[in-house]
Formats: sequence, structure tokens, C-alpha cells
Amino acid sequence: MKCFALAGVTALRKGRLIEDLIGALRIDGFTVSAVKRAPDGFDIDQPGKWSHLRREAGCGEVMLVGDRRFALLHEFGHAPAPPLDQLLARLAPVDIVLLEGFRDARVPTIEVLLGDGDRPPRWPEDPTIVALVCDRRIASALPQFAPDDAAGLAAFIGSS
Repeated sequence: MKCFALAGVTALRKGRLIEDLIGALRIDGFTVSAVKRAPDGFDIDQPGKWSHLRREAGCGEVMLVGDRRFALLHEFGHAPAPPLDQLLARLAPVDIVLLEGFRDARVPTIEVLLGDGDRPPRWPEDPTIVALVCDRRIASALPQFAPDDAAGLAAFIGSS
């Protein structure tokens, strides 16, 4: 599995670059999965639901299974989240995994820089940055893609 992290994707909230990128990778014949680091305290489970009751009673894992998908809820307890490699090992094999929110991942990273930005860019100092998604030309030797160029970005990822 090839992994690519996307940094600064909150700048893309109003756009569809990530979804279009996944679609373009699929058109190019790749299988794709995504892993997103959710904010601390996030929970897809709801109090009163059987899955929540089972977790609260002490189950380490609870699986919800429907006719088209399943979700596995795994309790960390008071321990930190597992390292990224352990999380990736839980995925079914695919060609490409897109990561969002894993700032310290030591994998090729595509940095999104839109507008003036509220943070300094990472690419000058971060050797994991391999390409930029930007709405203006930036003085950098890194490959650059417009926010609507999902096909170009997919081709870059697929050939890397």
C-alpha cells in the first residue's frame, strides 16, 4: 500500500478535491482507502444505542454490521491511539491510502495552500512534502496542482 498524507485540507472544506481525487484514482484503476484523524473526543456512537451500551459495559470492540458495510469501534481506554502503522495494518489491502490529519506521518505529503493562509507553509522545512495544491503559483521546485486538478494530482500520486 502506498500512503500519501494531505496536509492543510481544512482549506478545502468548501471544495471537492479529496472526493474528486479518490474518483480520479479509481478511474485510473487504483483501489483507494482513506484514514482521517478525528478531533479528540469524537465519537460516532450515541448514548442509548446498543453499541454504546456494550462499550460502556466493557467491550473492547463492538462491530456494527449492515447489508453494505460494517464499522468497528475499538476502545483505546486511557492509552494513546495506536501508531499509524498499526492502524494501517487493520485495513484491507489497497493500492493507495490517503491520510488526513496525521501531521507527523513520515509518508509523502501533499500540502494544500489556499488564499493567504493562516499558518506558514510546511514545505520549505518539511522533507515529506512532495507536492503542493495551491490557488496561485508558489516559488518552489515542487510539483504544483490547482485545487480543481484532481486528475493531475491522481496521475502524480499514481506514478510516485
